Amino acid sequence: MAPYYNSFQNYQPPYFNSFNANPQLPQQSANPGINWVTGEAGAKSFLVAPNTTVLLMDSEESKFYLKGADESGMPKPLRVFEYSEITNKNPRSSRAEASQYVTKQEFDDFKDQIMKMMEGRNEQHL
Repeated sequence: MAPYYNSFQNYQPPYFNSFNANPQLPQQSANPGINWVTGEAGAKSFLVAPNTTVLLMDSEESKFYLKGADESGMPKPLRVFEYSEITNKNPRSSRAEASQYVTKQEFDDFKDQIMKMMEGRNEQHL
């Protein structure tokens, strides 16, 4: 009789090797540290490690999200922010705001007028 040969003796499924011997690392994005999501639904479904907070940038709108999890891994309420670019292309608005204020010279002139009026009233009452 021939010896018994077990062909499955050293068999390991391919997924076993890929998880244990050579784990697949996530691909590095072009902007490391920036997590892009699609809308608020994408932000809500983004997984966050316990005791961490991540910044999530919306790829559809001018919004970003702060999503965190407590020490047990339970998600904290999602915080939603809107952002817009700040530019100095409209100098009229800064000039309009500046016209609401008086200069030191204008203030001093006004103060002098008030002082003269007060002196005149005091002389009339004496």
